[in-house]
Amino acid sequence: MKDKDTVWQEMRDMLEVEINSLGFDIWIAPLRPVEIDGDVLVLNSPSAKSKTEVAAKYMPLLRRALREVEGAPSDVTLVSEEDGDPPPHGVNIEVAAARAEEAPPRIFEPSSLNPKYNFENFVVGGCNRLAHAAAQAVAEDPGKVYNPLFIYGGVGLGKTHIMHAIGNAVKLSASNLKILYVSSETFLNEFIESICAPKAGNQGSFRDKYRSVDLLMIDDVQFISKKPGTQEEIFHTFEALQSAGKQMVFASDRPPQDIPDLDSRVRSRFASSLVVDIQPPDLETRIAILQKKSQSAKVNIQYNLLEYIAERVSSNIREMEGVLTKVMFLAKLNERKVDLDICQEALNDYRVQECDEITADEIINCTCRYFNVQKADVVGKKKNKEIVEPRQIAMYLINELMTLPLDKIGECFGGKEHTTVIHARDKVSALIVSDQRIKTAVGDIKAMVLRK
Repeated sequence: MKDKDTVWQEMRDMLEVEINSLGFDIWIAPLRPVEIDGDVLVLNSPSAKSKTEVAAKYMPLLRRALREVEGAPSDVTLVSEEDGDPPPHGVNIEVAAARAEEAPPRIFEPSSLNPKYNFENFVVGGCNRLAHAAAQAVAEDPGKVYNPLFIYGGVGLGKTHIMHAIGNAVKLSASNLKILYVSSETFLNEFIESICAPKAGNQGSFRDKYRSVDLLMIDDVQFISKKPGTQEEIFHTFEALQSAGKQMVFASDRPPQDIPDLDSRVRSRFASSLVVDIQPPDLETRIAILQKKSQSAKVNIQYNLLEYIAERVSSNIREMEGVLTKVMFLAKLNERKVDLDICQEALNDYRVQECDEITADEIINCTCRYFNVQKADVVGKKKNKEIVEPRQIAMYLINELMTLPLDKIGECFGGKEHTTVIHARDKVSALIVSDQRIKTAVGDIKAMVLRK
C-alpha cells in the first residue's frame, strides 16, 4: 500500500481538476494527511468549521478520488483537534501546540505556486492568444509592462493556470523576487483575521506581507463586490505596489466595469493598464488540450475519441480534463485500451445537451429571458433596437448550434428571408469581435442553452 503522502498527493491532483480554484484553495489545500489507519486515510482539517464544511461539500469527491488511487485505502475520514478528535498516533499534542505557539501567525505564511501550471503545458489557441502573450510579457519583465494585468473569463478556462505560469516563470528567471498568489477569499479572510486576531501587530504584518512582494496575483476578484473594507485595503495595497514599481495581476470572471458594487477607485485601478479575456476554446484547441494531457499521462488515445470528448464538453476546460481523467482511470481499472464505450461511460455524469437535442425554440426562449423581452416581439415584425438585437443574436446562435438551413431559420422568425438571416449572422459575428457587451451576451446565452 502507498504511504499517506503519496496517496494524498495523487488525490489532490484529481480534485484540483474537478473543483473550482476558489473551493480547492479554501477547503482542500489546507487538509493534511495524518495516517493510514487500516483501510482508512485520516485527513486533518485546520478547524472544526473547516471539517464540517469539507464533510458536507466534498466528502463524496474525496472518496471517489481515493478509489481512483491505485494501492490506496478504501475510505477517508476527517479529524480536527479543535473539534475534540483524538490526536494522530505518535503525535505529542503538547509539543505540537508549543511549536504552533512559537510559529508565526498562519495567515502570514507565503502562498505556494503550483509547479504543474506553466507556459509549456498551456495550450494556446484563438480563445486565449492575447492573454497568453500578455502573461508572457509580464513574466519576462515584471513591473515594466502591463501593470496591472487584468485577466477575465468564465469558470475553468485557464485563468488560474496562466497566473501560476506567470509566477513559476518569474520564479525560474529571478529566484530572489517575492511572489504571492492568493484568491480574493484568502485575502479577505486574512484581512479580517488581521483586524480581529488578539495578537498585537497582526494588521501591520498583514500589510507588510502584501506590500513587500515583487509580484502580487489575486484570483477571483469579483468576490470583493459589496465588501468595502476589503476593497479599501486592495486599493491601498495597489497604490503601494505601483509606486514601488511592483507587478500586479488580477483575475475575474468578468471585466472590471461589470463587477457590481465595486469602488470606482478600485475599478479604475483594475482597468488602468491591460484588460484581456479568455474565451471558451474552439474544438481544435480543446482537442489539443486533451492530446497534451493524455501524452503527459503517457496514455495513447485515438484522435477520434479525443474529438468525441471535446465535442461534448465545450465550455469548461477543467470539466473536460476531469472527463479525460475519468476515461484514463476507467481504462486502467478495466485493463483495456481507451475505446468509445469507456468515453461514453465517463461522460455519463456530465450533463450537457447534445447539439442535435437543441431546438430553435429553446435558443429563442433563452435569448428572450436574457434580454427580458417577449418572444412574440422577437419572432414578430417589431424593428426597434430592443427587439432587433435579441432577434439577430438568436438567429446567429441557431445558425451556430444547429444545422438548420437558412430559410428554415427565417421561418422561426415569422418567415424572414434567408438574406435577413445572413445579415444577422454576419453582423453579430463582427460585433463579437468589436463589442464586448455583445460578446458577453452571446457567450452567456450559449451557456444557458447548453446547460438546460
